[in-house]
Amino acid sequence: MLSGVVLLVNVKAQAPQKAQITFDTYRDGKGEIYVIDADGENPHNLTNNPASDWDPTWSPDGRKIAFVSNRDGNPEIYVIDAGGENPQNLTNNPAIDEAPAWSPDGRSIAFVSDRDWLLGQIYVMDADGKDQCKLTSNHGLNIAPSWSPDGQKIAFTTDLDLSLDIYVIDADGRNQHNLTNSPAADDYNPAWSPDGQKIAFTSHGINEMKRDIYVMDADGGNQRKLTNNPVNDYCFAPAWSSDGRKIVFDFHRIRGNEGICVMNADGSNLGQLTNGPDCRPAWFGTAFAAHAVYPVGKFSGTWGWVKQTSK
Repeated sequence: MLSGVVLLVNVKAQAPQKAQITFDTYRDGKGEIYVIDADGENPHNLTNNPASDWDPTWSPDGRKIAFVSNRDGNPEIYVIDAGGENPQNLTNNPAIDEAPAWSPDGRSIAFVSDRDWLLGQIYVMDADGKDQCKLTSNHGLNIAPSWSPDGQKIAFTTDLDLSLDIYVIDADGRNQHNLTNSPAADDYNPAWSPDGQKIAFTSHGINEMKRDIYVMDADGGNQRKLTNNPVNDYCFAPAWSSDGRKIVFDFHRIRGNEGICVMNADGSNLGQLTNGPDCRPAWFGTAFAAHAVYPVGKFSGTWGWVKQTSK
C-alpha cells in the first residue's frame, strides 16, 4: 500500500441487482417516486423532495429513472440514478413537459409537451435533454407515448376522433394511424409487450365509470379484456415485466382498496403488491418471487376483492 496516493474511481450508476418496480405515490402527502422489489417488499423513497415528483420510467439498462417534477415551478422531465442520486433537469420550458418514455436503446426519451401553442404533442429528445423535436403536429391531445421494443414505432393516446384512441407513428413522426377506433369507448395508456407482439392498454365505455386493462395484437387486432371490474373500480397504466409474463398496474376502488397490482399476462393470478395511493408503475428485471401474488381465490369474472397487504 502506498501512502499519500489518492485513488480516483469513476463510479457509474448501478442497475438493480433484482427485479424492481418503481411508481409514484401520494402516501407522503405529495408526489414522490418510490421503488419496491418485484415481490412488494422493501419500499423506499427515491426522490424525497419538497416538490411533487411523478410518472417514473426505467432506462433500458436500469441505471436511471426519468420522471416528472415541478421542483422548478412547472412540470419538467428529470432523471436520477436508480438509487435516487444525481437528479438532473432535462427540459426547461414554460410549457408542461411530462410522460417520459425511454427508447429501447436508451439514447432517446419521448415525452409530451404543450409548447408551440398546441395541446399535448409527442416530442423526442436525446437522453441528455439535447435536440428536442416534435413528432406530432395535430389538433388533438396526444399523450402517453410508448416505444416498440425494436425502436421503430411509438404508440400513444389521442382524441383526434373525439373519443380517446390508441395511435401509432414511426419513430421519425411519419405514418400516423390508429390501432383502436371505438366511438363508444376511451382507449389509452398503451404499453408494448417486450416481444413487440402485443399492446396492453386501459379502456372504458364512454358512459362507464369503471376502467379495465385490455390487450391487443400490435396491429390493433384481437382486442380482449384482462380484468373485469365492478362499477366504479379503476385499473390504470399497465406495464409489462421484462420477460412478458406479468403485467403490473395501479388499481383504485371507490371507498376501498387501492395500490399497485400484478397479474399474469393472460389476466389470471391477480394479486396486490402495495396498499396506498400508488400510481403508474414501471418494471425493471425479470425475476419474480412466487409469493409476490396474493391470490383472490377463483377467478369468477369479477375482481371481488384483492387481499390487502401490510405494505
